Amino acid sequence: MGAIIPVFPLGTVLFPGLVLPLHIFEERYRTLVRDLVASTDDEPHEFGVVTLRYGWEVATPEGDAERPADEAAITPEQLYGVGCTAELRQVTELPDGRFDIVTVGRRRFRVLAIAADTHPYLTAEVEWLPDEESGDPVSALLAPRVLTAFRTYLDLLRPDSEVLDQVPEDPTVLSHLVAATAQLTTEERQELLGAVDTATRLRTELRLLNREAGLLAKVRAVPVPLSDLARPVSPN
Repeated sequence: MGAIIPVFPLGTVLFPGLVLPLHIFEERYRTLVRDLVASTDDEPHEFGVVTLRYGWEVATPEGDAERPADEAAITPEQLYGVGCTAELRQVTELPDGRFDIVTVGRRRFRVLAIAADTHPYLTAEVEWLPDEESGDPVSALLAPRVLTAFRTYLDLLRPDSEVLDQVPEDPTVLSHLVAATAQLTTEERQELLGAVDTATRLRTELRLLNREAGLLAKVRAVPVPLSDLARPVSPN
């Protein structure tokens, strides 16, 4: 049996080491934050972030809104299979009971099943994916090539801005930064999050970056899916 963790379904893909600020307004997720804050110091103050394939998101274009009372429960088919935990780093409670929180991606997991409804918020049975160890010689060879391709891509994307003042030396950290920063589809980001190792992720990123740089060089425009243009960006 896998571990049981609280799960926050979102419209974004979280990667280890990346910062994710959230505005918490739904009562069930206010309860989640309070439960995490009340947990002991030797327990990880984290919850799972899993990307929705489709269905109700915590955020709505109109702003803060509760999920409709008659909304059907989320099913595993609505969620991507691989997620990442978000560790609480900063919690600010607002006068009306809402929270502004800052989290950092911590560890990857695979969703095995939606757990029994014993909490007001969603929980899932998960298995932890292996930690990616530094020092792999293949990753060390791929990282400079990916970094060069990433610099070229960013220069084409934002030619008037400074390109990467500080670059992580660790290939795994670099791979997560590229995955979270490049203009990729949700499916592509999920593929990168679920990669079996850093070398596989870097190889995939090299292919994707070369593809995107080629498109940008030809049309001098950013290829953004129409679905992304149709919905406003939200911190939720």
